[in-house]
Amino acid sequence: MNKYTSIFSQILSLFPRVEFEKLVKETKAEYAAKGFTCWGQFVAMLFCQLGQAHSLREICNGLQSCLGRLRHLGIKEAPKRSTLAYANEHRPWELFQGVFYQLLWRCHGEFVGKKRFRFKNKLMSFDASLIELCAKVFDLAKFRRTKCAVKLHLLTLSLRPSKIDFFVS
Repeated sequence: MNKYTSIFSQILSLFPRVEFEKLVKETKAEYAAKGFTCWGQFVAMLFCQLGQAHSLREICNGLQSCLGRLRHLGIKEAPKRSTLAYANEHRPWELFQGVFYQLLWRCHGEFVGKKRFRFKNKLMSFDASLIELCAKVFDLAKFRRTKCAVKLHLLTLSLRPSKIDFFVS
Protein backbone atom coordinates (compact mmCIF):
# COMPACT_ATOMS: atom_id res chain seq x y z
CA MET A 1 0.00 0.00 0.00
CA ASN A 2 1.33 3.44 -0.93
CA LYS A 3 1.56 6.08 1.75
CA TYR A 4 1.19 9.72 0.80
CA THR A 5 1.65 12.69 3.07
CA SER A 6 0.85 16.29 2.28
CA ILE A 7 3.54 18.96 2.16
CA PHE A 8 1.91 20.65 5.14
CA SER A 9 2.16 17.42 7.12
CA GLN A 10 5.80 17.04 6.14
CA ILE A 11 6.52 20.57 7.38
CA LEU A 12 4.73 19.82 10.65
CA SER A 13 6.92 16.75 11.08
CA LEU A 14 9.86 19.13 11.61
CA PHE A 15 8.29 20.03 14.96
CA PRO A 16 8.14 16.91 17.18
CA ARG A 17 5.01 16.85 19.34
CA VAL A 18 6.93 15.62 22.40
CA GLU A 19 9.27 18.61 22.37
CA PHE A 20 6.36 20.94 21.64
CA GLU A 21 4.34 19.59 24.59
CA LYS A 22 7.40 19.96 26.82
CA LEU A 23 7.60 23.64 25.87
CA VAL A 24 3.87 24.04 26.53
CA LYS A 25 4.37 22.74 30.07
CA GLU A 26 7.46 24.93 30.65
CA THR A 27 5.69 28.12 29.52
CA LYS A 28 2.34 27.11 31.10
CA ALA A 29 0.67 28.08 27.84
CA GLU A 30 -2.37 25.84 28.31
CA TYR A 31 -3.09 26.96 31.86
CA ALA A 32 -6.90 27.02 32.24
CA ALA A 33 -7.41 26.20 28.55
CA LYS A 34 -10.61 24.26 27.94
CA GLY A 35 -10.57 22.89 24.42
CA PHE A 36 -8.32 24.65 21.95
CA THR A 37 -4.79 23.34 22.37
CA CYS A 38 -1.52 25.12 21.71
CA TRP A 39 -0.80 22.58 18.99
CA GLY A 40 -4.06 23.55 17.27
CA GLN A 41 -3.07 27.20 17.46
CA PHE A 42 0.37 26.40 16.07
CA VAL A 43 -1.13 24.43 13.16
CA ALA A 44 -3.52 27.30 12.43
CA MET A 45 -0.75 29.93 12.50
CA LEU A 46 1.53 27.80 10.33
CA PHE A 47 -1.37 27.35 7.90
CA CYS A 48 -1.79 31.13 7.94
CA GLN A 49 1.85 31.73 7.06
CA LEU A 50 2.06 29.11 4.34
CA GLY A 51 -1.32 30.01 2.84
CA GLN A 52 -0.64 33.75 3.06
CA ALA A 53 -3.95 34.32 4.83
CA HIS A 54 -4.71 37.90 5.79
CA SER A 55 -7.55 37.38 8.24
CA LEU A 56 -8.86 35.01 10.86
CA ARG A 57 -11.76 34.21 8.54
CA GLU A 58 -9.37 33.00 5.83
CA ILE A 59 -7.51 30.80 8.33
CA CYS A 60 -10.65 29.26 9.81
CA ASN A 61 -12.36 28.73 6.45
CA GLY A 62 -9.20 27.26 4.95
CA LEU A 63 -8.87 24.77 7.79
CA GLN A 64 -12.60 24.05 7.65
CA SER A 65 -12.29 23.13 3.96
CA CYS A 66 -9.90 20.29 4.76
CA LEU A 67 -11.92 19.06 7.71
CA GLY A 68 -11.42 15.33 7.09
CA ARG A 69 -7.64 15.67 7.09
CA LEU A 70 -7.30 17.76 10.22
CA ARG A 71 -7.07 14.68 12.44
CA HIS A 72 -3.89 13.70 10.60
CA LEU A 73 -2.42 17.07 11.59
CA GLY A 74 -3.25 16.51 15.24
CA ILE A 75 -6.32 18.73 15.69
CA LYS A 76 -9.91 17.63 16.10
CA GLU A 77 -11.70 20.44 14.30
CA ALA A 78 -11.07 23.80 12.71
CA PRO A 79 -11.05 26.60 15.29
CA LYS A 80 -13.68 29.32 15.36
CA ARG A 81 -12.57 32.89 14.72
CA SER A 82 -13.24 34.04 18.26
CA THR A 83 -11.36 31.07 19.74
CA LEU A 84 -8.33 31.69 17.55
CA ALA A 85 -8.38 35.43 18.29
CA TYR A 86 -8.58 34.78 22.05
CA ALA A 87 -5.72 32.27 21.88
CA ASN A 88 -3.53 34.66 19.86
CA GLU A 89 -4.18 37.42 22.36
CA HIS A 90 -3.76 35.50 25.61
CA ARG A 91 -1.26 32.69 25.04
CA PRO A 92 2.38 33.48 25.86
CA TRP A 93 4.65 34.31 22.94
CA GLU A 94 7.56 32.58 24.71
CA LEU A 95 6.13 29.22 23.55
CA PHE A 96 6.61 30.06 19.89
CA GLN A 97 9.99 31.62 20.56
CA GLY A 98 11.03 28.31 22.11
CA VAL A 99 9.70 26.39 19.09
CA PHE A 100 11.78 28.63 16.82
CA TYR A 101 14.95 28.06 18.83
CA GLN A 102 14.38 24.30 18.95
CA LEU A 103 14.13 24.23 15.17
CA LEU A 104 17.17 26.50 14.84
CA TRP A 105 19.31 24.26 17.08
CA ARG A 106 18.12 21.17 15.22
CA CYS A 107 19.18 22.76 11.93
CA HIS A 108 22.57 23.67 13.38
CA GLY A 109 22.93 20.11 14.68
CA GLU A 110 22.42 18.66 11.20
CA PHE A 111 25.69 20.18 10.05
CA VAL A 112 27.93 19.29 13.02
CA GLY A 113 31.12 17.65 11.83
CA LYS A 114 30.49 18.52 8.21
CA LYS A 115 32.31 21.16 6.24
CA ARG A 116 30.68 24.49 6.90
CA PHE A 117 28.99 26.11 3.93
CA ARG A 118 29.96 29.70 3.24
CA PHE A 119 29.10 32.11 0.48
CA LYS A 120 32.05 33.56 -1.38
CA ASN A 121 30.42 37.01 -1.52
CA LYS A 122 28.36 38.81 1.07
CA LEU A 123 24.72 37.73 1.15
CA MET A 124 22.06 40.36 0.53
CA SER A 125 18.31 39.95 0.40
CA PHE A 126 15.90 42.69 -0.66
CA ASP A 127 12.13 42.74 -0.21
CA ALA A 128 9.53 45.35 -1.11
CA SER A 129 6.12 44.83 0.44
CA LEU A 130 2.92 46.81 0.17
CA ILE A 131 1.08 47.27 3.47
CA GLU A 132 -2.58 48.18 2.98
CA LEU A 133 -4.01 50.84 5.27
CA CYS A 134 -7.44 52.22 6.04
CA ALA A 135 -8.08 55.25 3.77
CA LYS A 136 -10.14 57.09 6.39
CA VAL A 137 -7.43 56.89 9.05
CA PHE A 138 -4.27 57.33 6.94
CA ASP A 139 -4.70 60.22 4.50
CA LEU A 140 -0.97 60.42 3.87
CA ALA A 141 -0.67 57.27 1.75
CA LYS A 142 -3.41 57.52 -0.87
CA PHE A 143 -2.86 55.97 -4.26
CA ARG A 144 -6.56 55.53 -5.04
CA ARG A 145 -9.74 57.08 -3.72
CA THR A 146 -10.80 54.03 -1.74
CA LYS A 147 -7.47 52.42 -0.94
CA CYS A 148 -4.20 53.55 0.56
CA ALA A 149 -0.95 51.80 1.36
CA VAL A 150 2.63 52.18 2.49
CA LYS A 151 5.51 50.50 0.70
CA LEU A 152 8.10 48.88 2.96
CA HIS A 153 11.61 48.17 1.68
CA LEU A 154 13.69 45.72 3.70
CA LEU A 155 17.35 44.96 3.01
CA THR A 156 18.98 42.07 4.85
CA LEU A 157 22.76 42.09 4.76
CA SER A 158 24.97 39.36 6.17
CA LEU A 159 28.64 40.27 6.28
CA ARG A 160 29.53 37.79 9.02
CA PRO A 161 27.82 34.46 9.67
CA SER A 162 27.01 35.41 13.27
CA LYS A 163 25.48 38.83 12.57
CA ILE A 164 22.67 39.93 10.27
CA ASP A 165 21.96 43.62 9.67
CA PHE A 166 18.55 44.96 8.67
CA PHE A 167 17.82 48.23 6.90
CA VAL A 168 14.23 49.43 6.60
CA SER A 169 13.00 52.37 4.56
